[in-house]
Amino acid sequence: MINEFDTIAAIATAVSNAGIGIIRISGENSLKILGEIFEPAGKNVKEWESHRVYYGNIKEKDTVIDECIVLIMKAPKSYTRENVVEIDCHGGVSVVYRILNLVIKHGARPAEPGEFTKRAFLNGRIDLSQAEAVMDVIDAKNELARRNSVAQLKGELSDRIKKVREEVLYQIAYIESALDDPEHMSLDGFSEKLGGLVQNWIEATQKMIDSYDNGRYIAEGIRTCIVGKPNAGKSSFLNALLGEERAIVTEIAGTTRDTLEESVNLDGITLNIVDTAGIRDTEDTVEKIGVEKARKEIDQADLVLFLVDTSVPFHKEDLDILERIKDKRKIVLLNKSDIDNYREEDYEALKSRLQKEDPILPISAKYHKGMDIFVKELKNLMFHGKIDANQEMYITNARHKKALDDSLESFRCVKESIENGMPEDFFTIDLMSAYEKLGLIVGEAVEEDLVNEIFSRFCTGK
Repeated sequence: MINEFDTIAAIATAVSNAGIGIIRISGENSLKILGEIFEPAGKNVKEWESHRVYYGNIKEKDTVIDECIVLIMKAPKSYTRENVVEIDCHGGVSVVYRILNLVIKHGARPAEPGEFTKRAFLNGRIDLSQAEAVMDVIDAKNELARRNSVAQLKGELSDRIKKVREEVLYQIAYIESALDDPEHMSLDGFSEKLGGLVQNWIEATQKMIDSYDNGRYIAEGIRTCIVGKPNAGKSSFLNALLGEERAIVTEIAGTTRDTLEESVNLDGITLNIVDTAGIRDTEDTVEKIGVEKARKEIDQADLVLFLVDTSVPFHKEDLDILERIKDKRKIVLLNKSDIDNYREEDYEALKSRLQKEDPILPISAKYHKGMDIFVKELKNLMFHGKIDANQEMYITNARHKKALDDSLESFRCVKESIENGMPEDFFTIDLMSAYEKLGLIVGEAVEEDLVNEIFSRFCTGK
């Protein structure tokens, strides 16, 4: 059975041949274990000093395993608020595992995934939202995602949640105190005052909820589907975005028969792109499977990029695709615009079937023309032209979004009770519900199983 007070150890760097490898130890016996396996150079250390670096050898009996430096961080001024030791050795797989096994032999146990960060949470150094942000920083796919995760790690989300919770708790306490002692505490005019506060909480909560879609796009990337009839230039466009010849391009219609997935970073925005088979009616069995896959990808996409071949007349296949994507966020790309062969009647037929907010852009995938305008329109469509994690914090975690949705519903119930002239004791029920739901974000009153599930997603050593 896992004991949360054991001394734990793990490799904290990627396990591969590299310049350096780090073994992290945390727990009451960290310094004792270090004293048994580490021989400092030049002096005999009687007492380890905190936040100092020592140079010497890791030894097993009289055998030197590696020349290392060791970093000491004594509780509570460490990542876990326990005694922490980090051994920096050479990064060979063999030597790193040899030292880890030696640490375990002297009394540590292997750490579970995320156990160092879990201890930081359990010991009160960070709350649960900050702990989750640690993993978000590690997994960040672009600079915007990294900055947003760091903001949450520094406590920006926690501060907002805690501020609302403190205000809610104060009002709950006031109501209950006034009901218990009406002679000394009056509730006259209280409903009107509370109504203003509840409206502020609703707006603050709604603002965080509204940031979720943008936050998800920043953190996870925008699932983007490239569609068009055969030979419209989808694969050429994918290659232009990637800056390499990733997809096969030929003059033969129907070259792409399966979906091809790639990720690309465009000015801080990550697109998880799926290049699909050209959509048309076909008797070819393999191509037919590819077309069906393309239709499914359209349904799952956050964004559709519809490539139209302007070198040939507008076709029924184009109209069929437009009908399929009519309710999706989309950008229409008039490809092969360098040929200058597009007919006005085709343009009007296309425009009449689009929403007014759907961008229509001339491009040349072959010659990489129009790509800068495409990125600008992408920002306008997905982020209303503004995306700056330095100025705005985005909700990126589905668990946080659910807790915010539930708390918003509770606040709205309070507002409805006030408007209906209900007694003050009715308010406390929904106020307490909102208080508890917001508490789930920062880890108060959260169930142990959920905590274990969250930290199980972490890498070992973090």
